[in-house]
Amino acid sequence: MTPFRTLTARAARLDRANVDTDQIIPARFLRKPRSAGYGTFLFHDLPEARRAVQGAAILLAGPNFGCGSSREGAVYALVDAGLRCVVAPGFGDIFAGNAAQNGLLTVTLPADAIAGLQGEVTVDLTAQRIRAGAAELTFEIDPFRKRCLLEGLDDIGLTLAYAGAIEAWTTADADRRPWAMPS
Repeated sequence: MTPFRTLTARAARLDRANVDTDQIIPARFLRKPRSAGYGTFLFHDLPEARRAVQGAAILLAGPNFGCGSSREGAVYALVDAGLRCVVAPGFGDIFAGNAAQNGLLTVTLPADAIAGLQGEVTVDLTAQRIRAGAAELTFEIDPFRKRCLLEGLDDIGLTLAYAGAIEAWTTADADRRPWAMPS
């Protein structure tokens, strides 16, 4: 996963509440192989949203973004289309977890603060700040999720970061309990 530190990019606006995962990517496209990319199906049934996000890496969304089913394909579609950050007043819980696992930063800010953002926006995860013109906002993020995004770690990458400790434990356990090891 690509680490996320600082991003300066054009922000697209999607002023809609309750954009669910089926609106992000309709279920009929999830039969396609992931390797083919889901970006072309992003907002397939919402043409105004599809046009708005073209060329943007940051999405300024309405409340409860990513609600609905737990489909990870919604995050794949956003990432495959080039989006790296979604800023909204709130997110579906499962969507936010899937986003972090795939390098997509979700930032929760009040609707009135988001309304003041436009044009080119800078998102600095290290400092937990968003800047656009004269506006500068701070945001909160779970420290563990922040670490994983900064280091580009999904669950597999996080586990592999402890490969040395896992190997040492496995070796010591084999010495302690040789009968428990497969032959």
